[in-house]
Amino acid sequence: MSRSHVRLAAVFAAAGVLTGVTAVQPPAFAASHHQAPAKHVLLISVDGLHQSDLVWYISRHPNSALARLVGGGVEYTHARTTTPSDSFPGMVAQATGGGPGTTGVYYDDTYNAALLPAGTTSCKAVKPGVEVDLTEDLDKNQASIDAGQGLTGLPDSILSMTGHPASLINASKLPVDPRTCKPVYPHSYLKVNTVFEVARSAGLRTAWSDKHAAYEILNGPSGTGVQDLFTPEINSDALGYPAGDDWTKDNQATEQYDGYKVKAVLNEIDGYDHSRAHKVGTPAIFGLNFQSVSTAQKLPASDGLKGGYTAKNVPGPLLAKNLDFVNAQIGALTSEIAKRHLTDSTTVILSAKHGQSPADPSALTRIDDGPLLDGLNAAWKKLHPTAGDLVAHSVDDDAMLLWLTDRSQAATEFAKRYLLAQSGIGTDINAAPRTFTRSGLSKVYAGKAAAHYFHVEAGDTRVPDIFGLAQYGVVYTGGTKKIAEHGGAHADDLDVPLVVSGASVPDGVRDSASVQTKQIAPTILNLLGLNPRSLKAVREEHTTVLPVR
Repeated sequence: MSRSHVRLAAVFAAAGVLTGVTAVQPPAFAASHHQAPAKHVLLISVDGLHQSDLVWYISRHPNSALARLVGGGVEYTHARTTTPSDSFPGMVAQATGGGPGTTGVYYDDTYNAALLPAGTTSCKAVKPGVEVDLTEDLDKNQASIDAGQGLTGLPDSILSMTGHPASLINASKLPVDPRTCKPVYPHSYLKVNTVFEVARSAGLRTAWSDKHAAYEILNGPSGTGVQDLFTPEINSDALGYPAGDDWTKDNQATEQYDGYKVKAVLNEIDGYDHSRAHKVGTPAIFGLNFQSVSTAQKLPASDGLKGGYTAKNVPGPLLAKNLDFVNAQIGALTSEIAKRHLTDSTTVILSAKHGQSPADPSALTRIDDGPLLDGLNAAWKKLHPTAGDLVAHSVDDDAMLLWLTDRSQAATEFAKRYLLAQSGIGTDINAAPRTFTRSGLSKVYAGKAAAHYFHVEAGDTRVPDIFGLAQYGVVYTGGTKKIAEHGGAHADDLDVPLVVSGASVPDGVRDSASVQTKQIAPTILNLLGLNPRSLKAVREEHTTVLPVR
């Protein structure tokens, strides 16, 4: 591990020193508050943000809020998020300390070979195997930013949205547990507990702000981890923008959407709930995710500005503008912390659920995955005339995850051979034709190899049967409306910032050790004087606290 100190002004004064892991005491979730380095931990996830983006921005804005945040703590320059690099496993990792094989969460839209189809009410003799959709599709009303709560005066009244989004999920869309014959809510689908649950068991307040009601998964198996969970629906109709567009189709709309979550967290810093309706005290664990960097990377253009990058790791005008926006919002949050005299008791953690690929526009190859999967199904049925489709479910962004109806090694190897034999024509950054080979894949893990990749037993009911790593620059899409995606395992997908700044943290440290974002979870508990080993995933994966001191 190599460390260096940088001379940047700190946003917070360091207070005290970081204590070690607290001793295990009965009960399992016992806390030791008397030496807690911090009383509050604010977690900020800027989805899509690369470590290279942070370095680029600070080099041009040395007096910015982001520069002060980095200067006031430890910056881990070689941090990586989980694989697949999707929002759901990425956020779950930060909250649990575990990867997909341990948490059971591989993506926001997956398949489970053991659960029963949504809407099943009589479970005897029903064949298992069903899509597990933890996206906006679960909302009672996906078209509304309040997910169907029925608020008036939207979108500006959105802060009145409930802090208990499980009530906004349409249970008829949830998979069914064959043992109980009842719907499986997101929090019940998670196999391990969360930092929010550990904090609650210690009598501490918790809050979080995210993009779908399905993020109630962060409540953990108890269903009660997050006391105040604010989840305005990002894929709802963006009021005030062209009809049919959601909040991700225009970067200005995404900034407006992110602004609502910032207001919620400002209210929480001030000691209120997210709506500012009730005085409840500043949470011990709270935070939000930003979506606007992600849309600025994905959109070819928005608001008259070119999206993405102009060259490898060089943000274009739209992304540069949005980095200014995120910087200003983080500045507002840290200023409010100082205003409320919480500087010496608050630690801020900055990271990202995922990166985005490619960060080199010249590498982009867009491939329509539909014909590839149709061809695979047709080839399978040609050899097995009485069989149905081989692909039960697929998720293809800049990786390929397939769940098959036949999970035998012979079937998974057949799918692997077929995919690696396919070539065709996609499009480049300018929508011009670009040839591809091997279905755009560099490596394919099939059957037992896929299970081994994720450290689970072969035949696990959740693991994909095919995990295909895309060639650099490949994005699976049938159109030309996106120029980047996430979900894969390239450096652009995985290399994200990780900064721990504020109370109890030394100023101006750059740490080049290889770390993972799943280490955020035990670090949060350690900062609060709680036992990191209270987390099941931490115990199973031996996830360590970040070396803050």
